[in-house]
Amino acid sequence: MYARATMTLPYSQFQYAVLILSALLLFLYGLEHFSKELQTIGSDRLPRWLGLATHNRLGGFALGASVTAVVQSSSAVSALVVALVNAGTLSFAGSLAVLLGAKVGTTSTAWLVSYELTHIGPYLIVLGGLLTMLPFSIRVVGRAIFYFGFIFFALDLVSSSLEPLRHAPWMLDLLAQAQAPLLGVLLGVVMTVVLQSSSVVSGLAIVLVQQGVLEPMGAVAVVVGASLGTTATGLIASIPMDRFARRTAQMNLMFNAVGVGLMLPFITPFGEWAVRTGGSPGQAVAIANLAFNLGVALLFLPFSGWMGRRFSPPGEPTPSALNAPV
Repeated sequence: MYARATMTLPYSQFQYAVLILSALLLFLYGLEHFSKELQTIGSDRLPRWLGLATHNRLGGFALGASVTAVVQSSSAVSALVVALVNAGTLSFAGSLAVLLGAKVGTTSTAWLVSYELTHIGPYLIVLGGLLTMLPFSIRVVGRAIFYFGFIFFALDLVSSSLEPLRHAPWMLDLLAQAQAPLLGVLLGVVMTVVLQSSSVVSGLAIVLVQQGVLEPMGAVAVVVGASLGTTATGLIASIPMDRFARRTAQMNLMFNAVGVGLMLPFITPFGEWAVRTGGSPGQAVAIANLAFNLGVALLFLPFSGWMGRRFSPPGEPTPSALNAPV
């Protein structure tokens, strides 16, 4: 059985900071490359699937959720959707349902972390590494498995590096600020904009809760803020693109900003409900993350067709793969 290493050396605060940052960067690296490998596997099919699925808003929503859950990155899916709108493969109206689905799919990372499965990382790394030695079609799958294991391995490093700091006064003072709902949300926004991944931020929040460093209520505020911060990727990607792609990114920002604004006054009772519902503190944060994103998606999904017509810039070309959802 794989036993997680613990750090007992008398490291300085600076060395601990370097260890934590290194582990976070490894987590981000694994997540990014896992997403890229899966996008490579489906690169020939994904645009066509998106085009066909978004004939119906429920199909677009389901595909957006499924793809994001698999590739573990709503930022990557959002950037892809913006690019497809720019290329004329996906209509502006059709893109909205996909973006709402991506909000729900991105919560899969939090669920994986909440069940404390990090011990399987080395086994997946070995399995994926062995599969990369086989013929090409299997080799591609092997790389995806390798990076999936890398994600768990890096999370274990994050958890190990944080453990010695769980009682450090400066760490407790810093994270105590996140207990205030507004500050917790702002912390989630800033961290996600910097790291360009709400999955990393939600995973880190749950690890901190599991270590007893961060209270579940503070983690709930952080993951709510992360849903707003993740829109930065799509906004940046849309800057050199046409007005339809930019409007798609702006609508994604609007969905998340409205959702966060509506939730902010109720974060405390919402977090208390999640704590009562979850089987463990980490699972409580995962439940809150899913409930919030699903609630925002269901709020806007029935109106996505109308919003597509109302907010679409004039002169949108007919997409090559679909019509707008009805």
